[in-house]
Formats: sequence, structure tokens, C-alpha cells
Amino acid sequence: MKTIKTFAVVTALSVMSFGAFAQSISTTASTLDRAEAKIAAQAAEEGASYKITSAQFNNSVHMTAELTK
Repeated sequence: MKTIKTFAVVTALSVMSFGAFAQSISTTASTLDRAEAKIAAQAAEEGASYKITSAQFNNSVHMTAELTK
């Protein structure tokens, strides 16, 4: 029974801590460099680092990233 309670507490804390420090953002620009610059500016504004998770290019670039503190 103690093991189940411990597992439940660890799981709850893991979910809460991930949700508290991760944020997904997206932007649109005409080039990859401009899109990444916008992502970097948003990350700096939040005081966070970023990891680009996707980038799509048609007539413009749509980029998403995950901010972490």
C-alpha cells in the first residue's frame, strides 16, 4: 500500500512540475531565421530557453517551440 501511495505522489509531482515549467509557442515569418529570431525573443521575454519542435515552409514559415525554465 505504501508503494502505491508513493507512486501516486511521484506521478502527480512529475506532471505538475512539467506543466509548470514547459510552454509551447508558435510563430509565423517569411524566413527560417526570422521565425527563430521571434521564438528567441519570446523565450528571452519569458526568461526561458527554447527547443524548436517543428518548422513548416510553404509561402511562409510556421515554427513551434517549447520553452523551458
